[in-house]
Amino acid sequence: MTLTISKPSPKQMEFFQARARFVAYGGARGGGKSWAVRTKSMLMALKYAGIRILILRRTFPELRENHILPMKKDLHGIACYRETDKAFTFPKGSRIVFGYCASEHDVDQYQGQEYDVIFIDEATHFTEYQFSTLTPCIRGVNDFPKRMYLTCNPGGVGHMWVKRLFVDRAFRPTERPENYVFIQAKSTDNPYLVRSDPGYLEYLDNLPDGLREAWRDGRWDIFAGQYFPEFRRETHVIPPRTLPDAWPRYRVIDYGLDMLACYWAAIDYDGRIWVYRELCSPDLIVSQAAGAMRERTPAAETIRYTLAPPDLWSTQKVSGRTMAEEFIRCGVSLVKAPNQRVHGWLSLKEYLKLWPDGRPGMLIFEDCKRLIRDMAAVQHDEKNPSDVAKEPHEYTHSVDSIRYLCAFRAMGAEPEEQEREDDDERLDYDDAMLGGALSEEYLTYGG
Repeated sequence: MTLTISKPSPKQMEFFQARARFVAYGGARGGGKSWAVRTKSMLMALKYAGIRILILRRTFPELRENHILPMKKDLHGIACYRETDKAFTFPKGSRIVFGYCASEHDVDQYQGQEYDVIFIDEATHFTEYQFSTLTPCIRGVNDFPKRMYLTCNPGGVGHMWVKRLFVDRAFRPTERPENYVFIQAKSTDNPYLVRSDPGYLEYLDNLPDGLREAWRDGRWDIFAGQYFPEFRRETHVIPPRTLPDAWPRYRVIDYGLDMLACYWAAIDYDGRIWVYRELCSPDLIVSQAAGAMRERTPAAETIRYTLAPPDLWSTQKVSGRTMAEEFIRCGVSLVKAPNQRVHGWLSLKEYLKLWPDGRPGMLIFEDCKRLIRDMAAVQHDEKNPSDVAKEPHEYTHSVDSIRYLCAFRAMGAEPEEQEREDDDERLDYDDAMLGGALSEEYLTYGG
């Protein structure tokens, strides 16, 4: 039997021909991603006798509908599918295995297994932990290609790590840029979709703001599920500048052993919040966290309050003291901030809105890099859309801090009352109480 495939689009051909260690494909709905995964995996299984290929999705029903059933049809008479193994076996020993990771730690079952090629379909549905755990599985003492292919759309729990590696190309010291290739594909790059279902393109055009830019245009700074779609770098982020001393200063923290997130903010005469300094550091005990906060606060800067979440006032079983007491002992006094999550998020959203003067109620200095990243990254909780999802946890510390500040309703700067320059216009006591200077008529009234 012969495998018959349709002619790939130029973008799909680019995906087929990519030779980097990690190849990501997609970026918008309707780009032909699933077909590209199926076809590439089948061609590799036929070309390399004995190659081991793994195709992953979040759930098995997605695998069955998007890959297994279509491939059963395509590979009829060419390869045998066994339901118990959830794998296609080819006459020359090649195998295409299907797996799923419904929860984060489902991926642990693949530790110790070896595959030459792994396909992660809808990679933004996978966490960075899952991606990192799967990467060492690509190995083997043979001459087969060793690659990972990923398909993706903006949004999902893995949005930020996919964006970092393939869109922003913000690599860590251990990551080699030449290993990562991103092929952007939109629905308009799929000629079969354009011909067979032109109404789908109209559907994408009519989506609400945010969804349209993500699903139609593949924009990674706006995506479905984003909790703060109103946040825009071009609107809310400004270069650092000197702020007036008259504006009251506040510090606000979210603290745990995994991360200290501390922000300094000033509030102007209109009540606008200016977030001007950031400190984010992991693995700090209280004395180290308090010391770092004091070091980052200039001696001439007066902090009105340092706000913290209520859980720092919980008594520790070992010491019998609270974290708040430990901070005080280390020279940082804390004030308890409100911790109603939904109320706090809604307050933050109010500050992100444009005010009548055309500027938002919150401005963030551009060197507060983590807050800027996390404001764009956090998503709606699937069970409570009014709340921010608590996972991935690494993106929640900074926005939690700002939530406490917004919910606290800190007082802004008060303009000094200007004295009148013309002393003659001031009312003295007689003017104020008697309506003018004492007259003879007043003194002789009644005889």
